[in-house]
Amino acid sequence: MGTTVDLHNIDFYAWTQEQAKYLKEKALDKLDLRYLFEEIMSMGAREKSELKNRLAQLFMHLLKWEYQQARQCRSWQNTISDQREELRDLLDDNPSLKPKIDEYFIKAYKKAVREVVSETGLDDSVFPQKCKWTIKQVLDDNFLP
Repeated sequence: MGTTVDLHNIDFYAWTQEQAKYLKEKALDKLDLRYLFEEIMSMGAREKSELKNRLAQLFMHLLKWEYQQARQCRSWQNTISDQREELRDLLDDNPSLKPKIDEYFIKAYKKAVREVVSETGLDDSVFPQKCKWTIKQVLDDNFLP
């Protein structure tokens, strides 16, 4: 079927299964260390990105909830609940991301404001420059602004 490097580029799933087999067999000399390193780093980056995206989605709906009160609906409330649950699951599955939450809290809020402005047509001056909620409030199932 070709070399391991070729397999990585041609059939990623087959490559992962081959690498898993080599790890299980402790055939370290057969491992594709270059791509394994890249894939492991990429997996970690995806988890960090997921944290930021989930927070941004939560902020977007909290902002819409507060600043578009006439349009509040059950689906927004459901999305808020779902995002909170997904965030808790992500942090439970990846406890080492918890120290990153303050950093991503700020970035996610800014992203959410940009998205809400784009989606709603509201002027960005409507929204505070810095998030006025705490992470504890944002994650609290009983909190709605």
